[in-house]
Amino acid sequence: MNKVKKGVGYFILLAPVIFICHFSEEAPGFVLWFNQHVQRGINYRLFWDVNISALVITAIVSFVEFFTPSAVTGSIVILWFSFLMLANAIFHIAGSLEDRAYMPGLITAVVLYIPFYFFIIRLIINKHRIRLPLVLFIACLGASPMLIHGYMIVFLGERLF
Repeated sequence: MNKVKKGVGYFILLAPVIFICHFSEEAPGFVLWFNQHVQRGINYRLFWDVNISALVITAIVSFVEFFTPSAVTGSIVILWFSFLMLANAIFHIAGSLEDRAYMPGLITAVVLYIPFYFFIIRLIINKHRIRLPLVLFIACLGASPMLIHGYMIVFLGERLF
């Protein structure tokens, strides 16, 4: 029980649920949106494969932090959530602003991802005593691939994979 108190506690277990909410919002329209922006589009199978893989990673990262909290597991959470939530939210906001229209996934990115991300990061800093400069470095490292990919999609009409 002490380990749960040391870490971010039960809050971390909301991450897979929040991710499911996000890709549930995306699912009906994201593939169409994507294919309107990128000539080398995607299909629904790739969409689901990517999202199911990300869900599995999110669950593993969340459970590891929950059951064995440490500065290392907190750092892994920062790294993964910066990619999955922070950079993805920026991608949805940028896509919506560029299109001047709703992008599938925008609502959960803004309403769920951003507040949850910063709440968890704050808990990790406080509970694991990770200093802010290291948090910022890890966050930038984690967010970079999604930010690059999102930029390519929204502004260049290309994709990484």
